[in-house]
Amino acid sequence: MSPHKTASPAGSFHQDLPHMSSSLHAPSPAGTADSFYSQSRYSQSSENTSISSIDDANMIKPLRPGVYVPTVVFFNESEDLDLPTIGEHAVRLAKAGVAGLATQGSNGEAVHLSHEERQLVTKTTRNALDDAGFHSMPIIVGCGSQSTRETIELCREALKSGGDYALVLPPSYYKPMHNPDTIIEFFQDVADASPIPIMIYNYPGAVAGIDLGSDVINQLAKHPNIVGCKLTCGNTGKLARVAAATDAVTPSNSGSGFMCMGGSADFTLQTMVVGGSGVICGVGNVVPKACVKVIDLYAQGKLAEAKKLQAVVARGDAAAIAGGIVGTKSALDTYLGYGGIARKPLPRPTKQDAMRYANEFKEVVELEKSL
Repeated sequence: MSPHKTASPAGSFHQDLPHMSSSLHAPSPAGTADSFYSQSRYSQSSENTSISSIDDANMIKPLRPGVYVPTVVFFNESEDLDLPTIGEHAVRLAKAGVAGLATQGSNGEAVHLSHEERQLVTKTTRNALDDAGFHSMPIIVGCGSQSTRETIELCREALKSGGDYALVLPPSYYKPMHNPDTIIEFFQDVADASPIPIMIYNYPGAVAGIDLGSDVINQLAKHPNIVGCKLTCGNTGKLARVAAATDAVTPSNSGSGFMCMGGSADFTLQTMVVGGSGVICGVGNVVPKACVKVIDLYAQGKLAEAKKLQAVVARGDAAAIAGGIVGTKSALDTYLGYGGIARKPLPRPTKQDAMRYANEFKEVVELEKSL
């Protein structure tokens, strides 16, 4: 297993470019026709998004074990982006002690946004964090798409917008034509060409049931520009195998630097016990302190207390999963005074829906308020 510490440097990402060029699939030579996937293509782009053109403000921030929140995107009644609320929400989460944020995920309604809007959300999040003094907080950006070409384009745009890492789903629209080999080639091609490190996103529910096995993830983890994974499949056995094979970073051991992340707060403690690095969890939008507390107690060796809190967080996360983004936004409205609507065709919650969501989140919100 190749070490990944240099894939998420504390300093400028420029220093790792030579390391990147030795990846499993060598980029196409400069000057080759249609060499979109070559690193040289970036320096030729009219968008000026080459690595050498990114200023010091866009140095890659290192990942550390803990809770990462895939942030909700907010709209006004006209379904236009509510940029002030996007920024304020990001700062609220940072102040709660999360390790980092993720934009353009399921909670971020990435599938409802244009490329320009996606960039604006990430840029707004980065600017808000910087203005509040959270300069070192990393931002992971969802960059999954159905084609290798567009996925690479989204990775480029993520860097340009202030993102530090790209979270990438496997392609799924042509599912019958895919097999482990095509999926591996997809991730390797993206990792070869992306100007920011990649995290593998295994979420079968979002990709027509494609479920990456531990053997596939472990093979991909050898790529120097693949630095982590998010396992929303909920398979803690798989997570244990990947964490062990990659020597994943934990609160007590820096390991290889590879981040093996659970994809939901309802198995936070299970993730940590089997050697995982933390969680990327949607319920953290509503109760970030409660999510962070579970990992803090585990790291302090207070397993009995962590177990009690994990049970409450798991019940709250069940509400978040069942209600989806509509339920999460409704809970934010009820308990924090902001949340708003999701873009159509997602439904608007009725008064009865809002009351149900409030009741389902009540226990975990009370825990949050006590911390």
